[in-house]
Amino acid sequence: MASSAAEDVADRQPMSDPESGEIIEQPPPEEPEAEEQSSYYSWPVINFQITPYRTYHFFNQFRTNSSKPNNFLKSVKWSPDGSCFLTCSDDNTLRVFPLQYNESGGNVDSCSSASGADSYAAKLFIGEGESVYDYCWYPYMSASGPDTCVFASSTRDHPIHLWDSSSGQLRCTYRAYDAMDEITAAFSIAFNCAGTKIFAGYNKSLRIFDVHRPGRDFKQHSTLQGNKEGQSGIISSIAFSPSNSGMLATGSYDQTTAIYSEDNMELLYVLHGQEGGVTHVQFSKDGNYLYTGGRKDPYVLCWDIRKTVEIVYKLYRSTETTNQRIQFDIDPIGQNLATGGEDGSIHVYNLQNGQWVSSFQAALDTVNGFSFHPYLPMAASSSGHRRYGDLDDSYEDVILSSDENCVSVWSFAFTSRDGVSSAHFGEPNGGIDNDDLNNDS
Repeated sequence: MASSAAEDVADRQPMSDPESGEIIEQPPPEEPEAEEQSSYYSWPVINFQITPYRTYHFFNQFRTNSSKPNNFLKSVKWSPDGSCFLTCSDDNTLRVFPLQYNESGGNVDSCSSASGADSYAAKLFIGEGESVYDYCWYPYMSASGPDTCVFASSTRDHPIHLWDSSSGQLRCTYRAYDAMDEITAAFSIAFNCAGTKIFAGYNKSLRIFDVHRPGRDFKQHSTLQGNKEGQSGIISSIAFSPSNSGMLATGSYDQTTAIYSEDNMELLYVLHGQEGGVTHVQFSKDGNYLYTGGRKDPYVLCWDIRKTVEIVYKLYRSTETTNQRIQFDIDPIGQNLATGGEDGSIHVYNLQNGQWVSSFQAALDTVNGFSFHPYLPMAASSSGHRRYGDLDDSYEDVILSSDENCVSVWSFAFTSRDGVSSAHFGEPNGGIDNDDLNNDS
């Protein structure tokens, strides 16, 4: 039953040769040429010089309770089709929020953070049994195709789960076992670009699962070779090059980043330079550059994978004292990178020269997640961190403002490719002003 459900994930599932019986991978559909893409969609150019306004705001749903007195958000990720976003919090819960807007592009039911209410409730709550290590969307997810509406999650002491983002049902599981034949959890997971495989990071190893074949079948690859070259720590992050070059990058807590060839898992490079354990890796849109960030490391590093002798430039962010994963993201047209930090601000950098562009206050605590909408001039941010009290203190007495431990959806001013400028996308009648961040208590 689980197997049949997994086979519905993608239309491009491996086929069987009737003569040899061998499994033959169907290649992904070819991407349309740039000229063809521009004929039916024009990417908006975001104007970061104009401070964005907060369209939607959520905080009550993440407040502490008796069962989890110290809850906080970990990250936020938009779905590939932009119809919803997914949050992860320390109460072991994944929440799916749909993006609400009308046919004219106007946002619906936005509310002020001072009103004491969330903009709207999550449409789906998925409770995991233990702490969630990582999660990722199926790359070809589309709300118009229910079979593709899935995402994967990895949880402590549990196998990899494939969840239905519409119903919340568990589609199937992918299980890895250690030398004692006990289930071992993946610290990081990612779909490959074709959506046919799940790559999972473990201690000194990667395991590769076929999406269409759930269960305990996998290929294992050691990240530490016999000559001690490679990565010796926990593989904490995985990213694939979007340029169809067949390369993937893995970050490790041993402060290194490795680049592999996907087809044969040949180790191409090992990058050294991060001051802390690598927690996030991401390729540029053209696949020529790689960006890495680490814990207790105040810089996002830029690497030219065609010439990996030295770092191209460093992008500062306020992460000197936190072990949290601080997520960054690149805008859809690949010109700017935005990252949060402990100062509660979002900092935007130009990727051509590494220069600071702008910043805005997103929360009153650590901004650990930031994700650009894949098509619209919008983004989502998440904030929160673990709070430690005295032994005699009660966590129930901790009172947080609405701008702490929260998720916000931001709308940016933009200019279309035809030169027509606009105010903020879908500006509602009553948007949230950034001044609320300083006045709200």
